[in-house]
Amino acid sequence: MNNEHATELATLGGGCFWCLEAAFVQLAGVASVVSGYAGGPMRNPDYRSVCSGDTGHAEVVEVRFDPAVIDYRTLLQAFFAIHDPTTPNRQGNDVGSQYRSVIFTHGAEQEKTARELVAELAAAKIWPAPIVTAVSPAPTFWPAENHHQNYYANNPGQSYCQFVVAPKAAKLRKVFAGRLKK
Repeated sequence: MNNEHATELATLGGGCFWCLEAAFVQLAGVASVVSGYAGGPMRNPDYRSVCSGDTGHAEVVEVRFDPAVIDYRTLLQAFFAIHDPTTPNRQGNDVGSQYRSVIFTHGAEQEKTARELVAELAAAKIWPAPIVTAVSPAPTFWPAENHHQNYYANNPGQSYCQFVVAPKAAKLRKVFAGRLKK
């Protein structure tokens, strides 16, 4: 157990990790967001190998959050607000198993919450296609290379950031306006 005050982890994959990181860092109660890889058998994967689609890993973020400020269910609601959970192995023009929609859970309570929310969203028929988001226990998380951390903050003028990342970060600010860091 770490010495941080009452924090928990959420590990989520919903397309490019730059998009997820840029969105989640804005939320009050989120202490840190680390971009990385999870879900495949390869040890110590790197960006090039994961982008090949052959490692089995997804691009994910590991979100450390304070559940007294933002609960896990709210994090998942933000996750579903900023990506399309109905496209298998794809988010927009990003195509491949590394861009799949996945929730890697840390314990039985997170799994229960994730499965309940997926079922509620599916029943609400918010999207025109079925939700394909996988829910499974968190495997080993491998942090991405340093230049992928805080990518949007460090590269706001880069074209992918302007056309793909920025709209997702803006959508989160709009939908979760009352939950943003001050």
